[in-house]
Amino acid sequence: MARLKTHDEALRLRLINRAAATVFDRGTAALSLRQLAADVKTSTTAVYSLFGNKAGLLASLYEEAARLFVMRLAAVRSTDDPANDVIRLGMAYREYALANPHLYAILFTESPAQFEPTAEGQGEQVEMYQPLVDAVRRGQRAGQFTTELEAEVVALSCWATAHGLVSLELSGNEPPGLSIADSYERTLRAVVTGWRAG
Repeated sequence: MARLKTHDEALRLRLINRAAATVFDRGTAALSLRQLAADVKTSTTAVYSLFGNKAGLLASLYEEAARLFVMRLAAVRSTDDPANDVIRLGMAYREYALANPHLYAILFTESPAQFEPTAEGQGEQVEMYQPLVDAVRRGQRAGQFTTELEAEVVALSCWATAHGLVSLELSGNEPPGLSIADSYERTLRAVVTGWRAG
């Protein structure tokens, strides 16, 4: 009779999600492998088997957050309107953050050095930014965006706007009487318009 595999992908993801919640609430120093195992109702042996040690868990945590983020942006298909694609990428950014606030925090509010991502994880750091740069570059070639600055600089300003708004929304620091949900897309469009050629 085949042996039941207990240290499977479902358990790995449950551990990662619980670890993400702990880091989000109390920081990486509060993450204990023994407590994590107890929270998920598994053994510390399972945690060590899946991740090796705490450093391996933290690296896996960052890599999973990055992998899901990259997948979400990759779902935004390029069109013949790159300027609108930039806005659609910004919308996807917010959707990811609202659906995965714990993972979003690991990617964009914590220092990546705490997680010591592997070479694969570092590659995903580049992939997180690349779709936006590519869209701006296509927009420059199409005459939609100014070419006075590098595509990376234009993309960074768009990213910073999205990040700032999303971070305010997630932290509950929206100014009284203002709703980021109501103004997010219009703000992105205003930033994109500001980078239009001519």
